[in-house]
Order: sequence, then structure tokens, then C-alpha cells
Amino acid sequence: MTYRPIFRHPIAAAVLLVPTLAVLTAFLYFPAIQSVVLSTYRSNLLLGTRAFVGLENFRAIFFGPQAPAFWQASIQTILFALLVTGPGVAVSMVLATLAARPITGGRFYRIMLIWPFALSPAIAGTIFLFMFNPEVGVVNQVLSALFGIKPRWLDDPALAFVVAVSAAIWKNLGYNIVFYLAALQNVPPSLSEAAEIDGAGGIARFFRITVPMLSPTTFFLVFTNLAYSFFNVFGLIDILTAGGPVGGGIANRTGVTTTLIVKVFRDGFGGSSNMGLAAAQGVVLMTIAVLVTVGQFRLGGRSVHYEGA
Repeated sequence: MTYRPIFRHPIAAAVLLVPTLAVLTAFLYFPAIQSVVLSTYRSNLLLGTRAFVGLENFRAIFFGPQAPAFWQASIQTILFALLVTGPGVAVSMVLATLAARPITGGRFYRIMLIWPFALSPAIAGTIFLFMFNPEVGVVNQVLSALFGIKPRWLDDPALAFVVAVSAAIWKNLGYNIVFYLAALQNVPPSLSEAAEIDGAGGIARFFRITVPMLSPTTFFLVFTNLAYSFFNVFGLIDILTAGGPVGGGIANRTGVTTTLIVKVFRDGFGGSSNMGLAAAQGVVLMTIAVLVTVGQFRLGGRSVHYEGA
């Protein structure tokens, strides 16, 4: 079987690629290169000073005075990403499976599940900020009425971390559910019907048929949720906790909800305004994202089931 090329002349293909390459260069490649270059300088945004220091910024964050706060933020970032990705993808799959059923008002339920994704991270953070307000928040009002307790959600380090993770999961549920709803349309009903005839219950059909058939979508969503956890939660955390509160013991170097993206902003535009130090941490964050991507494609694809493959 022979395939006819879509473009008879390479020039036509190159011309059509120019807009995409221009956007990628302006908003991805050039900023990334600039970050790498800036990481080799000691640069103060407020004073306008700049001096070449080589790898000194990297030494400072890995082994120098900035190391304790950097390592704490790194561990918190990894933990935050795992907690947002794992439960978030799992809950989204279950909700999408339930929402895909032919029930009365199903379209309304699906819209209600998807709409949080339309909110900006700052709006999502504001909603959770009001919900978990210790005095007037609806969560504490319910807990006070039922159990007579009013936890200080955003003042307690452990509770603040849980609230931040919950807010991030809720914000991204709609994104995950959209993809799962689309994927569920391609699951042959005959598989579930045959399993039901053989006596398989709803839970057995879900784990033995639905989950394997959705594995390509799950593979994609695991990667996108990790990227979301690393890069797209700054607005939410900044509004909700501003990176705090500071914990005790080994978690007392920075706020417990300070992820790397939050720390990069604080170091670059905060009190010290050390843009070089912030750029060095940004390079580390970018490297982590690349490694996660490579790991997902090398290891994750082995357990993905593709129909007909």
C-alpha cells in the first residue's frame, strides 16, 4: 500500500509551520533559554544590578544557605503533585463513569462536574478561602453544628496542605472528566453486556473492562495532571495560603504549601528579588518536568491497553 504525500513540496509544509514555530519560539524556547542564561547571574530586580556568578546559584540552592528551604519546597512539590494526580485522576474516572450513564438530567450533571475547570486558579482559591474560613466558612459552620468544632484550616500546616491539595484536585476535575467522557464513548457496550451476562457485578465490570479500556486516556491525564501540579497552581496557592503556614521540625524553612513554582516567584519578585536564584530554581523545575515526561513515555506506555493492538 502506497501513501501519497499531503504536501508535494516541502516549502508548503514549512510555511504552514511558521506560525506555530513563531509562537513556540516567542513563548517557550526563548524564555527557557533566557532562564538558563539568567541562572548564571546574580541579578537584583529592584536595584537593577547584574553580575556573572557561573554555577554559584545552583550551589546555593543545593548545598548553600538556600538549600534547606529549596529541598523542603522540592519534597512538598513532589508530594503535592502525587496527591493531586493520583486521587484526582481516580475520582475523575469514577465520576465520569457515573455521569456517562443514561439518566434523567444527565446533561445537567455533566455540566456541573465540568464547570470548575472554567474558573481561573485565583477564583478557585478564593472559593476555598471562603469555604474554609474558620469563623464564617460554610465548612466550619457545618462542623460546628454537627460536632461543635471549628478547625483552623489555613493556620494549621497539615490542614492547610490538605485544603490546598483538595482545591487543586477540584479545580482540575472538569478537565479530566471531559476526556474520560469522550473516551467512554469509544468503549464497546458489548463488552460490559457480555460480562453482565456472565454474572459480573458493576464493580467487577468497572475494574476489569472500563479501567483497562480507559488506560490510554489515563496515561495522558497522569502526565497532564503532573504538569498542572508543577506549574499551574501558583494562583490557587497564592490566594489560598500565600505559601504558608510554616511548619515545625524539618518543615520550618518555608511554608508547607510553598511548591517550587511558588518559591520561584517569591525569590524572584519577593523581598530579596534575586532573579538569578529564582531562575536557577526554575531550571531545576523545568528539568524535573522533562524527566517526568520521559519517564511517563518510557515506563507508563507499557501498561496502556489500546483496543485492537
